Amino acid sequence: MNGWPELPYEDWRNTRDTLHMYTQVIGKLRLAFSPFEPGWGNVPVYVTARGLTTSPIPIGAGTIDAELDLLGHVLVLRNSNGGTERRPLGAPVADFYRDTMSALRRMGVEVAISVVPSEVADPIPFPDDHTHSTYEPEQAARFFQVLSTVDVVCKEHRARFRGRTSPVHFFWGTFDLALTRFSGRPLAPPENAGVIRRFGGDAECVSVGWWPGDERVRHPAFSAYAHPKPVGLERAAIAPVGAAWDDAAGEFLMPYDVARTSADPARAVLDFFATTYDAAARLLGWDGALTDVEAPGPRALATASAGDGDA
Repeated sequence: MNGWPELPYEDWRNTRDTLHMYTQVIGKLRLAFSPFEPGWGNVPVYVTARGLTTSPIPIGAGTIDAELDLLGHVLVLRNSNGGTERRPLGAPVADFYRDTMSALRRMGVEVAISVVPSEVADPIPFPDDHTHSTYEPEQAARFFQVLSTVDVVCKEHRARFRGRTSPVHFFWGTFDLALTRFSGRPLAPPENAGVIRRFGGDAECVSVGWWPGDERVRHPAFSAYAHPKPVGLERAAIAPVGAAWDDAAGEFLMPYDVARTSADPARAVLDFFATTYDAAARLLGWDGALTDVEAPGPRALATASAGDGDA
C-alpha cells in the first residue's frame, strides 16, 4: 500500500467539507462531556486503524465513544454497557446530525451540543445544513490513508522529546493533525483573546502538524510554529528544500507534495519537524537536553521483553 498518495484539495474538497462537519458533530460530544484539560486537550479526536475516534467519553459511571470508520464508511457509537449503534456515512449534515442524536437517545444519552460549527467561515447550523452532502467513499479512504501515515510519523517525532507533549491528536475545528511540545513556562494570553485562544494559548510551546488543505491554503501541507513567536524565527534555515516561512500563516509550511515526491517521505517530514523545532527551541532558550533521547538496542529490548534484568 502506498501511504503517500496524491491528495489534491480541489478534487475532494466537497467530501472534505462534509467530513469536516461530521467530525465536528462527534467532536462536540467530547467538548460536552469531558472535563477540561489545558490547551483544550479534552477536545480532539484520535486516529485509529480505521478512522477517527472520540476515545471513551465519560457518561455518569460509564462511557461512550464515537468512531468515523473511513474504511467501512460508517459511524459507530458504542457504550460501556455493550450497546452499539451504526449509521452509514453519507447524506447531508442535517440528516447525519439528526440520526446521531437519535442514536444517542436510544443508548440512553441525552446531550445538547452547540449546533453551530466551530472555526469555519460562514457556519451553517447542523440541523439546517443541507449544503454539505457529498461523501465519496474512495476520497474519504484516500484521506484516511494519508492521515494514518502522517500520524505514524508524528508519533515518531513525539518519541524524541523528554518534556511534556500533547498526544498526536486531530482537532475537529481546524481539521488538522497536531503535536505540541511544551517548555513548562506559562503565558498570559492577550486581553482581547477569544475563549479558544485564551484557554489554548496560555503556555509556551512549539507545535507541528498536517492538514489536508482549506480555503486559505488550497493544498495539503505540514506546518510548524512557536508560541510565542521568537524574534527572527522566520529567518531560520530549515529542511528540506521546499519548506519555508509563510508570512500570511505566520508559521513554517511544507507542501505535502514536497514530502510525497521525495526519495524518503517520512525522513523529509521528520527533517522538517526537527529543524523547525531546533530553530524555535534555540531562540526561545529551551534546554537542548530535552531532545537527548537514547533508545534501547535490540539486546536491551529482548532482555526487557523477557522480564530479565533491570528493565
